[in-house]
Amino acid sequence: MKANILIIEDDNLINDMIKEALELSEYTCIQAFSGTEGILQLKANPVDLCILDLMLPGKNGEEVIKDIKAYKNIPVIIVSAKDGIDSKIGLLRSGADDYLTKPFDIRELEVRVEVSLRKYNTAQETFTASNTDNSIIFKEIKLNPDDFTVRVNENLLELTKHEFRILELLMKNPDRAFSKQAIYDFAWDDIYVGEDNTINVHVSNIRKKIKKYSDVDYIDTVWGIGFKLKK
Repeated sequence: MKANILIIEDDNLINDMIKEALELSEYTCIQAFSGTEGILQLKANPVDLCILDLMLPGKNGEEVIKDIKAYKNIPVIIVSAKDGIDSKIGLLRSGADDYLTKPFDIRELEVRVEVSLRKYNTAQETFTASNTDNSIIFKEIKLNPDDFTVRVNENLLELTKHEFRILELLMKNPDRAFSKQAIYDFAWDDIYVGEDNTINVHVSNIRKKIKKYSDVDYIDTVWGIGFKLKK
């Protein structure tokens, strides 16, 4: 689905021209004819990119850029008769993503819209991928295998590597009881020699650390088998 474009331009003819051209390319256009109206439309509609004139009634373009970026970091393309290099540099530093001087070829504006949206969408996809949360959550406990953190009611636990791995195994399989050998095989890169006390000590340590921030005893002892999470 094509993007939603907000056009903030007080010249009716130019505003309509941009709208008609972009709608032919299957964009959805929202029109505003003053800086104040533009901000209202931004907050009332899903907007992916803004085309902005500078000489506007109400709030001028420089003020509108700041308001747009403070509300939502979408691409802003300036369309203005101001062609001084200092003006362009100042606006780009203020948050504008591109600048097109009037009069302009509508085909060039269309290409600039396409390029700005492509860059924006790529950046959003990268941000989403880098912030994917693979956490495992069980009631008050949140375990993140990506950064090896465990939080209980937002409080960070200081677990050893083996304690983390034991808790990870139990949280990944909350309905299953694990034998001490199965726990050892998962948490240690070693051969299990039937030393029950090793697992007992580590489970006891996990329980104590969780109890510092919760009243719940989360790990059940299953006699004759091993351990499981308590429902």
